Amino acid sequence: MKFKLEHTSKTSKARAGTLTTDHGEIQTPVFMPVGTLGNVKAMTNRDLEESDANIILGNTYHLNLRPGMPLMEKAGGLHQFMNYHKNILTDSGGFQVFSLAALAKITDEGVKLRSHLDGSKWFFTPEFVIDVQRQIGSDIMMVLDECAPYPCTEEYAKKAVERTTKWAKRSMEHFKKTKPLYGHDQTMFAIVQGSTYKNLREQSCKELVELDFEGYAIGGVSVGEPPEHIPEISDLCTNFLPENKPRYLMGVGTPKDILNCISAGIDMFDCVMPTRNARNGTVFTRKGKIIIKGAKVKEDFEPIDKECGCYTCRNHSRAYVRHLFNAGEKLSGQLATIHNIYFYLWLTKEARKAIFNNRFEEFKEEILQYY
Repeated sequence: MKFKLEHTSKTSKARAGTLTTDHGEIQTPVFMPVGTLGNVKAMTNRDLEESDANIILGNTYHLNLRPGMPLMEKAGGLHQFMNYHKNILTDSGGFQVFSLAALAKITDEGVKLRSHLDGSKWFFTPEFVIDVQRQIGSDIMMVLDECAPYPCTEEYAKKAVERTTKWAKRSMEHFKKTKPLYGHDQTMFAIVQGSTYKNLREQSCKELVELDFEGYAIGGVSVGEPPEHIPEISDLCTNFLPENKPRYLMGVGTPKDILNCISAGIDMFDCVMPTRNARNGTVFTRKGKIIIKGAKVKEDFEPIDKECGCYTCRNHSRAYVRHLFNAGEKLSGQLATIHNIYFYLWLTKEARKAIFNNRFEEFKEEILQYY
């Protein structure tokens, strides 16, 4: 993997770059649609292609359970299995340990957990997580980390940081001992933790930077903390993360969060919000959110967003999409999802253009006046 920083803002820490893997270029800032089980919900690969998505996410925990690694290897890895030949990043499962806390027990060695599907027992160690991601064949792998809940004591957060660093070291050692299985290169990012404690965030950044990963993620910022902490933590962490390596903010978020965190020097984002909100009848536009299944658009025959180039906006009206939702038609969620993903990708692409044109802060304010 190569990362080239191409331009930085004169008025903030916003930056534009290009990350290159064996599956192609990723221009940053970038939003990465979430495809937990090897599918971005309600979207086909054709929809992803039309949205110009050059990287999506899969999830190590979920893919390990379904379809399982024996089948994954027989298929030739996730790219072949889902017939998607652009970039794939896989999360390590650390967030699932947090979200399924009642089914998990964390020790220094790893995480003992039960499947949320059938109760089967698994032991996720840093080494096991790397092995699974080798079998998946993702272009970017994430290390196993401990995601501390919010709120938590400083003592708890400190132990989680220390464990995350130890696991990162073990991950790096095991990564160097193993090789890709499917002929393309793989890289690995570390994950910064520390909850809302600034001293712990600094400690986590510095310890992980010493290990010389090819990229760094900021975790534990979408676990229930007040929204204002998200750009604050991002801004703090980017003060200590290398300028010549990509920075990924995990699980974020709203258009407001994304733009504010681009200002803080973040390059990569992912979140289930655009797909989840779409299935529940909320769409994002250049001029704010719309409850697309609401009565206000019953007789509105304009596209969801007049300036949008997505399939939905080129072919259907707000009134029609609303009708589908209220009639219980599954196409409603698909059309809304196509639009939301297109909008999120448009947002980061336009942010990139604005950075190159030295007007990112102006662009941000143009959008944020509606959010």
